[in-house]
Amino acid sequence: MELEGTLETLTYRNEQTGYSVARLQVPGQSGQVTVVGTLHDPVVGQTLQLTGDWQNHPRYGRQFHIEASRSVSPATAEGIERYLGSGMVKGIGPELARRIVARFGTDSLRVLDEEPKLLSAVPGIGPSRLAALGEAWKAQRGLREVMLFLQSHDIGTANAWRIYRRYGAKSIERIRENPYRLAEEVYGIGFRTADRVAASLGLARDAPARLQAGLLFALGGAEGHTCLPTDELARRAAVLLELPEERLAEGLRELAAAGRVVLEGACVYLPALHAAEAGIALLLHRLAAAPRTALAAEPEKDIARAQGNLDLTLDPPQAEALAAALREKVLILTGGPGTGKTTILRTLVAALSGRRVLLAAPTGRAAKRLEESSGREAKTIHRLLEFDWRTGGFRKGPAEPLGCDLLIVDEASMVDTVLMYQLLRALPPAAGLLLVGDADQLPSVGPGNVLRDLIASGRLPVRELTHIYRQAAASLIVTNAHRIRAGRMPEGDGEDFYFIEQDSPAKAAEIILQLVTERIPRRFGLDPRADIQVLSPMHKGEVGVQNLNRLLQGALNPGAEGLQRGPWRLSTGDRVLQLRNDYEKEVFNGDIGRISHLDAGQAVIEFDGRPVRYELEELDEIALAYAVSVHKSQGGEFPAVVLPVMTQHYVLLQRNLLYTAVTRGRRLVVLVGTRRALHIALSKAGAGSRFTGLARRLKEQV
Repeated sequence: MELEGTLETLTYRNEQTGYSVARLQVPGQSGQVTVVGTLHDPVVGQTLQLTGDWQNHPRYGRQFHIEASRSVSPATAEGIERYLGSGMVKGIGPELARRIVARFGTDSLRVLDEEPKLLSAVPGIGPSRLAALGEAWKAQRGLREVMLFLQSHDIGTANAWRIYRRYGAKSIERIRENPYRLAEEVYGIGFRTADRVAASLGLARDAPARLQAGLLFALGGAEGHTCLPTDELARRAAVLLELPEERLAEGLRELAAAGRVVLEGACVYLPALHAAEAGIALLLHRLAAAPRTALAAEPEKDIARAQGNLDLTLDPPQAEALAAALREKVLILTGGPGTGKTTILRTLVAALSGRRVLLAAPTGRAAKRLEESSGREAKTIHRLLEFDWRTGGFRKGPAEPLGCDLLIVDEASMVDTVLMYQLLRALPPAAGLLLVGDADQLPSVGPGNVLRDLIASGRLPVRELTHIYRQAAASLIVTNAHRIRAGRMPEGDGEDFYFIEQDSPAKAAEIILQLVTERIPRRFGLDPRADIQVLSPMHKGEVGVQNLNRLLQGALNPGAEGLQRGPWRLSTGDRVLQLRNDYEKEVFNGDIGRISHLDAGQAVIEFDGRPVRYELEELDEIALAYAVSVHKSQGGEFPAVVLPVMTQHYVLLQRNLLYTAVTRGRRLVVLVGTRRALHIALSKAGAGSRFTGLARRLKEQV
């Protein structure tokens, strides 16, 4: 819908994002209407042409939500006076605006634009003030020109504001020089948007800037790879650009010559990933070779004392793994669920009660579990390294290393290449490193396959636990997880693991809804809003994340009015997921919280009892979390997990995805789908492999 009116009141304004709440007087309507959304430098008295839709807010009533906006100069003398007197132009206040309009009437804006010297006829405007007013008006006109230029190239108001915040008055100049810089330098704008702007500016399809941008986008968007073979990169970029592969060779050479990519053998890297991967290999080699501080003067006595204090007895494989953790400078401890990794960690921490031991994990959920199981403080890796969002870097590093004798990192399979590099840079040479994880789970969301590569290199000591202990073996979740890990079908229904066969996606969605809202709460006494997590391999489709969230929200949070943000309607009480790292808020990709407050100005979301404030424009970083992707569930553990396994998920069905999903459940796992889909997943053991060079680099270290 379209709406045009005069801006009467600016109720709220976020200068960083442009998000505004304002009141408009619309011709033909009695009273003022509330509009919310992104506005570029709104000024009381200006006429706005808005595109958007009407929504009902539970507290504030009917509001117009802005998708695009355009400022129109006021046409009446009264409107022009209010417009100029609003403080929009530096040096013009209400009184001077009155005098200008008294002299020039409805011609006032034209005079400011075309004949500013005529303003000297206005009382109180001398030569110096005339010059200052001319400069101020020129700056304001520049903003209007930038916004009109961007919107004429089909860039929405929110993105236009981001661009203006980045480049200011030079926005048009910068975009004309190279429109593809938008995809690299402005958050929220991708290659396709930049490509559309470039086409509208008349840039040739085979222009060097377009070829280079396409190559960079294809390389940067590689799903978890740290590099790509040259021919694979050319294939991907050719599809993206709709050009023959042979046309891209020159663009790749130019990128390498400019230092924007690194060519190494037959592979292409982004410079930051090349530096991180090479840095991991070098730092691990140096760490393993450096002398270490002895962790325990009498290891056997310390281990015996810890076992006594914890009232447990380690079996020989566990005891040997624990001794290796005390002996080796760097050690990898791996194994599936129920094999005793947590027991070894608890005993190790207890045995080193007098030493400086730091515990960390990639996510807040994983750190909390590590803290609960070890009885010692654990932090996320970002908090441990003290990320400074102002500088975009970590405080901890070579100049200010971590103060520890041993660093333990749990859920190490989730640590990507860049984060592992930063962690190793901060580790003092004399310290020991223990990486604990399950290499058969999905790899990190970020680039790399670090834990698997470290094991595959053969250059670091590894202890793999394989024995499933009696208590864990009583759980079908654990035994079936190990069957899946080995490529075998899960078996039987029991107290904690069920398979419901259904080949219709629509009916499977209905069954999942019943399971979450009725059957599981009634049978197991679990809270459907807090204890049951639906996972899905994909986002689209009837049993994809988006549709399942829509169904579950309607059942678990019915009747709540909310705000539409992208594909989601967010309401107070909703379970939500953070989509990207926000270091300022200390909320990270994959964190799950609940909306406790939502109004026209801001939202408050609680993460593990900690309230975090969001401007409404920042809610683009949030999605519903009644259902989440398996990838986003990594590092988490839930009382109950429900997972659709359908043949429509064929592209993403793979053994490590199924294994990861099943191991997220603590008390209950329910699969809904077909045996054929399970067979497909189990048969794809090598699926999801990534192009990396870390294992090779470690093997090459002398």
